[in-house]
Amino acid sequence: MRHIFLIGIGAGDPDHLTLQAVKALARTDVFFILDKNEERQDLIRLRRQLLTEHGRPGHRVIEVADAERDRATPAYTAAVDDWRTRRADLVERLVAEHLGPEETGAFLVWGDPSLYDSVIAVIDEVLARGSATFGYEVVPGISSVSALAARHRTTLTRVGRPLQITTGRRLAEGFPEQVDDVVVMLDGRAAFTGIDPEGLEIFYGAYLGTPDEILAAGPLAETAPRIRALRDEARERKGWIMDTYLLRRSGS
Repeated sequence: MRHIFLIGIGAGDPDHLTLQAVKALARTDVFFILDKNEERQDLIRLRRQLLTEHGRPGHRVIEVADAERDRATPAYTAAVDDWRTRRADLVERLVAEHLGPEETGAFLVWGDPSLYDSVIAVIDEVLARGSATFGYEVVPGISSVSALAARHRTTLTRVGRPLQITTGRRLAEGFPEQVDDVVVMLDGRAAFTGIDPEGLEIFYGAYLGTPDEILAAGPLAETAPRIRALRDEARERKGWIMDTYLLRRSGS
């Protein structure tokens, strides 16, 4: 029976690979790489570096353009559903055309596939259609969230207090109530600059684990303008940005 690995490869440092991930790479016959766009070729290069170091001899690499999501529409949920359906179409075709009856394929996923990633949902949709039959396994990875906390030498949680993980779109609606520690991901518009900074600290990281890594921390009121400037400069230089941050109520 055909088998697929969804392998978490970490936040950007090649050394983020776990031993479980290395073993899965060595068992894979076909690697499927969904290329976002030309601006992110350094991410593709990192994937290829991992495959050169840990892939089995004779493995194949199938690289295709990923489905694009409509990021301008206000109908966010509908846009995500449409994007996932088109991704499922793509994955279904890749498996049918390139994965043999007894072969193992793999998708290399940034961070941890179980945290803010659509690949699991896409694979489940492909299987639900019934046209492709295969087993699959999720290999967890080091997420940008855990990498962020490690680089700032802090913890994500504090004794007896909940941690909330949310998106920049949700943060723009206001800092969550009854929560003192909030991790923000998928923030394309620097939502931290639009909330009340009173009593908040920020622990910020971009391109975590890569040579372009940016770290900043301090009271939000003082630190937000500096982070915004660093962020804008990096995005202009590279054409894209991947960042994560922890907002924490200080002294509470």
